[in-house]
Amino acid sequence: MAVQPAVERFHLAPDLTIARIVTGLWQVADMERRGSSLDLDTTAAAMAAYCEAGLTSFDMADHYGSAEDIAGRWRQLDPPGTNAAQLFTKWVPSPFIDPAPVTQSDVRTAVQRSLDRLHSDRIDLLQYHAWRFDDPRWLDHLWALEELRREGCIRRIGLTNFDTAHLRITLASGIEIVSNQVCCSVIDSRAQGRMSEFCASHNIALLAYGTLAGGFISPRWLNMPEPDWDALPTWSAMKYGRFIRAAGGWGAFQRVLRALHAVAARHDVSMPNVACRYVLDQPTVAAIIVGARLGEREHIADNLRVFQLALDANDRATIAEATAALVPIPGDCGDEYRRAPFLTASGDLSHHVTDFGAPFEVQTGADGRRVALTGTTWEKLAGFGRAVRVGNRILVSGTTATHRGKAIARADPVAQTHFVIDKIAGALRSLGAELNDVVRTRLFVRDLTHWEAVARVHGERFAAILPANTLVQGGLVGDEFLVEMEAEAVVGR
Repeated sequence: MAVQPAVERFHLAPDLTIARIVTGLWQVADMERRGSSLDLDTTAAAMAAYCEAGLTSFDMADHYGSAEDIAGRWRQLDPPGTNAAQLFTKWVPSPFIDPAPVTQSDVRTAVQRSLDRLHSDRIDLLQYHAWRFDDPRWLDHLWALEELRREGCIRRIGLTNFDTAHLRITLASGIEIVSNQVCCSVIDSRAQGRMSEFCASHNIALLAYGTLAGGFISPRWLNMPEPDWDALPTWSAMKYGRFIRAAGGWGAFQRVLRALHAVAARHDVSMPNVACRYVLDQPTVAAIIVGARLGEREHIADNLRVFQLALDANDRATIAEATAALVPIPGDCGDEYRRAPFLTASGDLSHHVTDFGAPFEVQTGADGRRVALTGTTWEKLAGFGRAVRVGNRILVSGTTATHRGKAIARADPVAQTHFVIDKIAGALRSLGAELNDVVRTRLFVRDLTHWEAVARVHGERFAAILPANTLVQGGLVGDEFLVEMEAEAVVGR
């Protein structure tokens, strides 16, 4: 009788230990996409086999169809091992449609909805997704979640699809984060660069999804002709079909599949086993998330073989040679949801959101000028607008890292600069413009030793725009402010 491999586990926090292969329930939404509802009892019962095998961690979200209801029903059925399970979910709030402030009640309602569905008084890991960062209310959400964590209805807070800059702002704003769930695979190495370096230095774990590229990393696609990209059967396949094309196309992807096949043959394991082990071996990756179609099919035995596999230097060289021919997926982690090219199932955000409201209040003067107001104390005290539009010209006032009376990232000039640029972007968007319209920036730093760090952030955010720029040392008002920035934009150039 074969001995079942021991499941590797990771201590995500002192009070939260997870399996290093997490069962993802996003495919519940795909199973229900034609309007049908899954039978809760039958589907919930299918979770038991994973837990019995030691795969005790499950990942879902408030928008994964009835995934939370299924997990809650499984908890109600209370099969052996239920108490040993770790149930993760996500809060993916609807986009803001007006500039109204976030309330603690708003956030509590969203969390309570998941608690009710899960039939639990505490969520093991609540992961937060922000659609945009130019609206600073994403921080209000996280501060409210932090309060709920301290109350005890959330064990730990994680993020999902955050880039490095905004993970940094989150930590510098006093929010305790244990993980960031991001795409990571043999064809998507974004998480292996500065994201991994930052997480390693701040004790943040990565939870990697997309490891099997929506099922494309499989022997059934090896040496097969390119599929009809417009006739793929599932949302996952449509999404990762875009990743494959962005990474260099079907020919480059086939070279990767052949490399995985060669390594798999050497170890007498499956191609998915090799792809999973490859990602698990990446620095700061705590776990991978492998999707399941509950009640339809499961790959428990094959998933467990990942824990028996050890890749050697020859294996890694084989994979590296194939992946070297890939085109890097553009941007940082999560950018596929925030900027072109949108690597989503539909190729845009149309199946997720319909519109984004203006981040800030806009007033129109008798002379036709339009003024964006961010609500800071200084605007009212000194009588100025955050940004003023006259015709096609927009002038943005000196902007610091403040939000609703709070100083953001007090000790971190890099985080402050990113936040300031986000705030300027939000003011521009409120007046019908965007960062691409900026033609002039001015940066003021309190401490001249910070000039290079601040300049590098400006370079990162404006590399494709190249506005005229000045950076000088200045005595800023308020010891908590390390950087201040002005901008000018011309719309419709």
